[in-house]
Amino acid sequence: MRLFTRICWLLLGAVFIFSGLVKLNDPVGTALKLEEYFEVFSTDFGSFFRVFLPHTRTLSIILSSLEVILGVALLLRWMLRQTLWVLLALLVFFGFLTFYSAAFNKVTDCGCFGDFIKLTPWQSFSKDLVLLALWAVVFLNQRYLRRTFARGTMGVMLITLASAVAIGIGVRALGHLPYFDFLPYKVGNDIGKLMQPQEQARYEYVLERNGQTQTFTTYPTDTTWKYKSMQLLNPEAARPVITDFAIFDTEGQNHTQEVLSGNKLLLIVQSTDKADRDRFTQINQLLQAAAKSRKQITPLIITSSSPQEFDAFRHDVNLPGTFYFADATVLKSMIRSNPGFILLQNGVVRGKYHYHDIPDAGDLEKLL
Repeated sequence: MRLFTRICWLLLGAVFIFSGLVKLNDPVGTALKLEEYFEVFSTDFGSFFRVFLPHTRTLSIILSSLEVILGVALLLRWMLRQTLWVLLALLVFFGFLTFYSAAFNKVTDCGCFGDFIKLTPWQSFSKDLVLLALWAVVFLNQRYLRRTFARGTMGVMLITLASAVAIGIGVRALGHLPYFDFLPYKVGNDIGKLMQPQEQARYEYVLERNGQTQTFTTYPTDTTWKYKSMQLLNPEAARPVITDFAIFDTEGQNHTQEVLSGNKLLLIVQSTDKADRDRFTQINQLLQAAAKSRKQITPLIITSSSPQEFDAFRHDVNLPGTFYFADATVLKSMIRSNPGFILLQNGVVRGKYHYHDIPDAGDLEKLL
């Protein structure tokens, strides 16, 4: 039992640290997931939860950092009993979220491991049950974990260091772009190719004749077989990775293929009401320099705001150039920055830039 307890202790601490770090890698994505939960709760349980909506980015860093800190504290066995009680509170909270999402089909992806590992609601709930089981083993067998690896001043110093590192990782990612991009629009990906199925759909057909059931991978030409059911054998490969990328103008005309052809510098303005306006002098300079580039870079602006809102916004910040429209969710997936830049070469993502890291035209040319 001693060995089993220590294995559970190690797994529990490691999972919490890993889960927290994955979320801190992309605090904006975690904040978007929190917004989704708060919107659902405000609809189902009352408008009180709307109070948290303006603070989701701060909450994403706090909660994600807390996971890392608790995982470190557990592995150090620092204030073990108190740490376990706080872990239980988090596990119960997350367990409620995942069960509610699964039972009532509210949030289809809990974001437990960010965009690195996608889990269905029931998979997420099952994961929480496993973690609760690990917690119970550790809590009921604390006698096997009596040795503390850091106590007193040293323990406080190590927990403080873990807190500073965790929060620092999140704050840095919040002010720039994720360290690791797990979304379909990451640098190196071909958007046009990802809009196509990876392979042709393959089906398995179940047919019946004279009371006998048989499975076929190709539909038989023999008409004596009667159809019963059909199953797609390769659902992941037969479905495009990107299914909702579409660019339109104010008249509703589709410009998707135009965007995916040639060298394009896309300025993504996800929503005008939340866009940072402090750097538009530098942004405008880059758009003008890109248009004059020897690499024939065409600057385009894409937003999810309404034409009326964006027209007022672009006059306010003196933003020149051609602008198109796209779905808000798509733009949030494309880049975790509002505004932000994406450099495309025939649909291949060559570069992505936060508005805190605006490049110059020479940097863009080197990537093409």
